[in-house]
Amino acid sequence: MTWPAIALFLVLAGVVDVLAMALWYACSWPRSQILGRALVRGPAKGKRIALTFDDGPLAPFTEQILDVLKSRGVHATFFVCGKNAEAHSEIIRRIHREGHTLGNHTWSHPYLYFLSRRKMAEEIDKTQEAIRAAAGQVPRLFRPPYGARWFGLHPVLRKRGMELVQWSLDPHDWQLDAQGVLARVRADMHPGAVILLHDGRQAPGGYLRRLLKKGLPAGDHESSTTGHSATVEALPALIDEARKEGFEFVPVEDFLLL
Repeated sequence: MTWPAIALFLVLAGVVDVLAMALWYACSWPRSQILGRALVRGPAKGKRIALTFDDGPLAPFTEQILDVLKSRGVHATFFVCGKNAEAHSEIIRRIHREGHTLGNHTWSHPYLYFLSRRKMAEEIDKTQEAIRAAAGQVPRLFRPPYGARWFGLHPVLRKRGMELVQWSLDPHDWQLDAQGVLARVRADMHPGAVILLHDGRQAPGGYLRRLLKKGLPAGDHESSTTGHSATVEALPALIDEARKEGFEFVPVEDFLLL
């Protein structure tokens, strides 16, 4: 191969790398706004924060989380999967009855990469119907599984009058034990934080997530010592410590009204 050919190959390889990174950022980075607007955090002014829970509802973890929230007078947002909502309609009704917000997290928790607009719409619409059947209303908030977006998602959401919500603080509660979760929250807490937590033993689907959990400490699955999830164990201290620091918990939709 001649030097000009080698140089051309290296240039083309560099271009491909840059395009691949740009695509990854647009579709995978939670804070990216390239494919469309997404709420990532609230305003830096003031000390308001929002709790959000993904992947449920699943017994007994969602019910345990609801008990903690009720005892401390905190309202949160639950981005639920349609399959779980259909299987646990009584928990969906409790979430709604106790003043929390229900959000759509797709039916089966797939990566949205390369899905057609029609398939994404089916995942969203089936979940909307499951939540409507249980709670008598449909959500206006949507969070994509793993934060992954794809071309065509925002038109689907706009047609349904839905807003996309991501997060700004991820303590990896599916991966760490309760103390690890608290340490991450302490280190990253900030005004306007949208905190990503999970209320299930493990998320539906997600080969990478299941692979990463092998051999790791008890995380969002059942703890070997208490029978609770790491999220349930960490939540009371998370709320209490945040309040001691002057933070106020608000529903995430409050940030959309600004």
